[in-house]
Amino acid sequence: MTDTPDTLLDGTHTVLTPEYVEFRFTLAGLYSRFLAWLMDALIVVFGTAVLLIGLSMTMMAFPGFASALGFVVYFLVDWGYGIALETAWSGQTVGKRVLGLRVIQQSGVRIGFYHAALRNLARPVDRLPFFYLVGGVAALLSGSHQRLGDMLAGTIVVRERRLKAPSALGTAANEGLLADPLFVSRVKRLSAETRELVLSAALRREELRMEARLRLFSALGLKLQELLAMEKPAHLSDEKWTLLVAAALLPSPGARPGSASRAVA
Repeated sequence: MTDTPDTLLDGTHTVLTPEYVEFRFTLAGLYSRFLAWLMDALIVVFGTAVLLIGLSMTMMAFPGFASALGFVVYFLVDWGYGIALETAWSGQTVGKRVLGLRVIQQSGVRIGFYHAALRNLARPVDRLPFFYLVGGVAALLSGSHQRLGDMLAGTIVVRERRLKAPSALGTAANEGLLADPLFVSRVKRLSAETRELVLSAALRREELRMEARLRLFSALGLKLQELLAMEKPAHLSDEKWTLLVAAALLPSPGARPGSASRAVA
């Protein structure tokens, strides 16, 4: 695999699957992360100001309590903003979405509430003594550009890229299995980690060497038969079987034909 200029500039994070296939993620640089943080910080300040205006009558009644209340409201909005959006948007805030960044686990899968909470609750330490100096130094010294909150939560921040859905996924609707409600319902019940692995394999299969590609889809084919409790049709290869599962995970082909699928890299 050839490294792109962005990859060489920002560094990479490599995940080795149990099938000994490597997936590479381009790490977000400090500059792009700072811009994303700045955008989020402006949103937090604006949100805090709106809340404080709403609480202004209370502050007028208790002037000595006003400054303390302001700090409390700011931290609640700041923490709540990051935790809520990163949980709901699979590792993104408004700033990260605009800059094309995403927080993921070091294993390469999406984060949940636990990871979002840990990395955001650690922000006050990363901000010391000002402008994320502690977090910035930690990220510079870390091989994966992790601030202290990321180290605590086991997360990394990566760049996203858009990958076009393989044509095989667009034409897979002709397969009878996709019209089978039992097959589709079982596919929809796969865990988030399995779904992400299947979709990643389908989108990135052309990047793999043939030997690694055959090994990956052979292992995935067997695993999917076990998880779905279904036999693979004899006329399908392991790769075609996996692509059918990936197609069942995507929105209906008629809804967004030829749409680009988003994947982190």
